[in-house]
Amino acid sequence: MTQVSMVVNGKQVSGEVEGRTLLVQFLRESLSLTGTHVGCDTSQCGACLVHVNGEAVKACTMLALEAEGAEVGTIEGQANADGSLNVIQQAFQDHHGLQCGFCTPGMVMSAAALLKENPKPSEHEIREYLEGNICRCTGYHNIVKAILAASGQDVTAIAAE
Repeated sequence: MTQVSMVVNGKQVSGEVEGRTLLVQFLRESLSLTGTHVGCDTSQCGACLVHVNGEAVKACTMLALEAEGAEVGTIEGQANADGSLNVIQQAFQDHHGLQCGFCTPGMVMSAAALLKENPKPSEHEIREYLEGNICRCTGYHNIVKAILAASGQDVTAIAAE
């Protein structure tokens, strides 16, 4: 076992891990941050997406030890300081960008990374950016609409689905 330390959602954390422990396992099992989902274990679905030092990373492809000293952001860290939904989370709720909710944490984390890079993305740019996230319920239309709304763009002309 090896000691690993990092900052997760603004708090210093540490724990003992085996060398093979994935970041997603450390977050879920050691820190009880279960919002980061395990969907495929093969980096295909995006349900485990987190931010590591400001970059979007699929936590099922990164060892916990690789995050030593890093700043890690999870879906639990997306809410406002008072616990209310942030602008992206609220847009997902307002525009029905979720159904079963399994992919939602990864989608929100992807949206946050995209909007950090590109504050006013087009519909095409959003769809292209979400290529690594799979949703089996929504068909992506309302997810795209939610991200457009979160970016402050007018979505009234976009038909509801």
